[in-house]
Amino acid sequence: MQAPELQRAVAAAISTAKVLGLQADDAVVLQNSNKLALHLQPCNAFARVAPMAGQVAQFEIELAGRLAEIGSPAAALEPRVPPRVYACDDFAITFWTYHAPVAPDLTPADYAEALWRLHAGMRTIEITAPHFTDRVTEAQELVANRGQTPELADADRQLLSGMLESLRRTVVDHGAAEQLLHGEPHPGNVLATEIGPLFIDLETCCFGPIEFDLAHAPEAVPQHYPDVDQALLSACRGLVLAMVAAWRWDVGDQFPNGRQWAEHFIDTLRKGPPWPSLQAMARQLEARG
Repeated sequence: MQAPELQRAVAAAISTAKVLGLQADDAVVLQNSNKLALHLQPCNAFARVAPMAGQVAQFEIELAGRLAEIGSPAAALEPRVPPRVYACDDFAITFWTYHAPVAPDLTPADYAEALWRLHAGMRTIEITAPHFTDRVTEAQELVANRGQTPELADADRQLLSGMLESLRRTVVDHGAAEQLLHGEPHPGNVLATEIGPLFIDLETCCFGPIEFDLAHAPEAVPQHYPDVDQALLSACRGLVLAMVAAWRWDVGDQFPNGRQWAEHFIDTLRKGPPWPSLQAMARQLEARG
């Protein structure tokens, strides 16, 4: 979020928290992209704030409650307020239990074990959620819409469009078993806490093969996850790279250094497989300075 919108979002979260009886005198910004993550103090609550338009936060709240009932490693809702989406100044606000980060960082084995437990729990839940191909379709529509991606060159637009379609077909034709997934279990969506790893940002959940989730994780994680189809994982990694590339070219995208990411994704996709993980992509950008 840009500065004016950021200030309004923080004010909306603090105001809403106070109405609910939480003592919120200040907010520390933990993450700022298309959604805002805040640590409210001194009540020690975690708030997520996003523009109201297009939100599926109610789905996230319902799923979080179901996962909590079965002890899955997912973030829990704030127990001091009713579990629902709060609207204030055109923002959707949800409140969650805050966990202070702990050291050291997660090992690949711990990461994989937590994701396996999350998947095991999700297999027991009946809930209506999109299919992963619905998200691919959204990326394809974004690439096809020149008004939404005005700075995407014609050659790059053709590249992304072709890769999204071919990799989507490859994954679907593989015919792997499907289940409810997190949707984006990358390192930014898993917290190392005092009670173990916890996954956040459940609004991206979708149905698909577990390799689609593993394609978002660091490259060492699938090595510790049982029964991974390596060919399918490779195709899913390429598909994820193409999808994220499309999102970074969106004129409304507010991801930090989004344009640098967008250009790096195009360069990587042109090189072809083997496809790097998202974490490897981040390391490459950091090395460039």
